[in-house]
Amino acid sequence: MGMTMTQKILAAHSGLDTVTAGQLIETDLSLVLGNDVTAPVAIHEMEKMVIKKVFDKDKIALVPDHFTPNKDIKSAEHCKCVREFAREQDITNYFEIGEMGIEHALLPEKGLVVAGDVIIGADSHTCTYGALGAFSTGVGSTDMAAGMATGKAWFKVPSAIKFVLTGKPSKWVSGKDVILHIIGMIGVDGALYKSMEFVGDGINNLSMDDRFSMANMVIEAGAKNGIFPVDEPAIEYMKEHSVKEIKIFTADADAEYDETIEIDLSALKPTVAFPHLPENTRTIDEVGEIKIDQVVIGSCTNGRIDDLRIAAKILEGRKVAKGLRVIIFPATQAIYLQAMEEGLLATFIRAGAVVSTPTCGPCLGGHMGILAAGERAVATTNRNFVGRMGHVESEVYLASPAVAAASAITGKISGPEELGL
Repeated sequence: MGMTMTQKILAAHSGLDTVTAGQLIETDLSLVLGNDVTAPVAIHEMEKMVIKKVFDKDKIALVPDHFTPNKDIKSAEHCKCVREFAREQDITNYFEIGEMGIEHALLPEKGLVVAGDVIIGADSHTCTYGALGAFSTGVGSTDMAAGMATGKAWFKVPSAIKFVLTGKPSKWVSGKDVILHIIGMIGVDGALYKSMEFVGDGINNLSMDDRFSMANMVIEAGAKNGIFPVDEPAIEYMKEHSVKEIKIFTADADAEYDETIEIDLSALKPTVAFPHLPENTRTIDEVGEIKIDQVVIGSCTNGRIDDLRIAAKILEGRKVAKGLRVIIFPATQAIYLQAMEEGLLATFIRAGAVVSTPTCGPCLGGHMGILAAGERAVATTNRNFVGRMGHVESEVYLASPAVAAASAITGKISGPEELGL
């Protein structure tokens, strides 16, 4: 029996000719990632080990992005811990304030992740890098510590679900809508510890930013990882950003999948996930009258330049609804600068939005956008669990940048079509 794309990557990094679903393997790592919330725990665990030095100072990435700029003394202490560890270990890829960004947008941008890599990160959305044809997955801080010390990790080889994408999305349908549609279809445990492998000619109609958004959210379906074929747009992206060697793996024709799901992208509509699970999806014409208090556009899911361009296109020449708070945060410093040079930030500010430095803050209810009891937010983030962005009696509605921007104008959940666009 043949192997899936994910299984081939894991076999290659484990020194094995073949692997099968359910097999336990020890795998060489290409990169180990941590942030200001998870890395301190890993650092303290590593202090208990016999091994005191990281396995490769060039293959560790430390990104303070969750509570930065520091919101309080505790977050400052966490960042200090990471900063001092990076200095002591001479970590090459430590990103301080001013050069940092949200980790899952920053690492591809910096060229640290490419096709064929195996990456673990002490953050669940590490699965984002599957957009480039890498195996990447989130782990706990203890596993991060072991990875930093040894350069290895244990995995159970995942089985896979094949998603065959066909057709071309309509004007306002993005990768965010595609992945919300899929999660709504299979549920938050529909791909539990499985690989979600995307294939089909419909991928040609998805930008790299679309693919990053989709791979980012496979964890919301319970997946171990998500992965895309390495086609010309992916190769061009990696050549532009990285000097690392690209290793392209393709699934065997006789690879075994638990199921195959076909999706016609042309049939999809803008999609919104209602509280309090990403699977509670409705298309924009099913939403009804939902008034909102806040809009957040950004995050590791939708803070890239395409996302900001779409939002600016809708907000151009319009005003945010009276009494509504709109917070926009580009995912990295480079994206922030590009948005400024393209005039997008001026568009946002003239419309009545505020623009934040890159941070994960609002997404996890950390800072810069906390919701009070009874408040509702439309967010381009990835989770809408109870209390995710603040008070347990607040509500988060997940949507694309297009829906979020249109909702900012109307003061209720809306699609761009309601604005005549």
